[in-house]
Amino acid sequence: MQHFEFDLSLYQSRRAALQAALPANGLLVLVGADEMYRNADVDHPFRQTSDFLYLSGFEEPDAALILTAESSLLLCRPKDETMETWTGFRWGPDAAAEAFGFDHAACSDDLAEVLAETASDADAIGYAFNDERAAGLVQELQAELSKRARQGVVPAAQHFDANPLIHEARLIKSADELAMMRRAGEISARAHRRAMVVASAGVAEYRLQAEIEFEHRVAGSKREAYQAIVAGGDHANTLHYVANDQAIADGELVLIDAGCELNYYAADITRTFPVNGVFSPAQRRVYQIVLDAQLAALEQVRAGRPFNAYHDAAVRVLVAGMVELGLLQGDIDELIEGGDYRRYYMHRTGHWLGMDVHDVGRYADNGEPRALRPGMVLTVEPGLYIRADDKDAPAELRGIGVRIEDDVAVTDGAPDILTAAVPKSIDGIEALMASGSWA
Repeated sequence: MQHFEFDLSLYQSRRAALQAALPANGLLVLVGADEMYRNADVDHPFRQTSDFLYLSGFEEPDAALILTAESSLLLCRPKDETMETWTGFRWGPDAAAEAFGFDHAACSDDLAEVLAETASDADAIGYAFNDERAAGLVQELQAELSKRARQGVVPAAQHFDANPLIHEARLIKSADELAMMRRAGEISARAHRRAMVVASAGVAEYRLQAEIEFEHRVAGSKREAYQAIVAGGDHANTLHYVANDQAIADGELVLIDAGCELNYYAADITRTFPVNGVFSPAQRRVYQIVLDAQLAALEQVRAGRPFNAYHDAAVRVLVAGMVELGLLQGDIDELIEGGDYRRYYMHRTGHWLGMDVHDVGRYADNGEPRALRPGMVLTVEPGLYIRADDKDAPAELRGIGVRIEDDVAVTDGAPDILTAAVPKSIDGIEALMASGSWA
């Protein structure tokens, strides 16, 4: 019964690379996720933390790992056949060490004791600075080691944040990871196609959400990458609208932002389409501007280009479109410099994507946008949002909200769009919705 989704050697190589990057005589401790209770007798569905899963492949709760340059140690729940009757299989330390390729394993109940023993000679201790549990564990460790001063034990003088070491490694995807993300994108694209075909005037937002999530499950995804946004009409102008509880009226657009998680890797797709299958003239004008902005942004997703280049390209097209639509007046450069456009486009054009939908990794180095590298994966998602109560906007445009989002891998050449299987041209969307088939 293996829980890791890739070949065991991949997790071992990740740990080895991290071990090699540790400070001299350093130790790193990483704590996995705990089970969380929704109410007295019901748990929230468990999901292992991404960092812990990335390095271990181990999905059970109440686990930790300790790495030094010379060894790797997994701590997990004890084998307990009585508890397994109620909650399912447990590896236990002995079997887990062998199955997951660790040098040693111990019971997680003994974490504090094992850590104190392992760290007694360490000069540096690393942990995730933003993890309160890990910080508390290290604080207790330091207090315990201080009590052993007469035995010659000196607590580590240096503490370092584990996040940069792990997160920069996670930012560059391996071929196996890219294949997993491509499959997640394909599953999510099919789900979006299904929603487009099923949609009709009067459909409830939650019905389209259910269609998408059903498609995800039957394709092998255990969970959503994030809470789906299914926003009809003016709801699309609320960026994080998740109520999904209203009927979508004839003639309205529906914006769906949804993606599955496949073996801990996220997809993130947004499409906007007319619920009745045909764009109105005003909707076509707004939509085409957003699509042109996305196409311009995609051209900038190239190795060596700065991260902000694709945002800047999208903004320029969007601002020109805002002037064309009568939303703004003035010189395009001045409107960009003054930030006037943020009334109608208030977010960035994308973010890193990976094991988390807003994935880890720096966006800048020394205050400057970092250069894109092959193996990075990001979203490209420009939008244009015109609220129904915006009395300064032309009446025919009010209540229109459009966003178009794809997942893109950086390569040595042209950008690799992982979510291209769902149409985004006006003609492509209308043709799909008229076809009656999402296959």
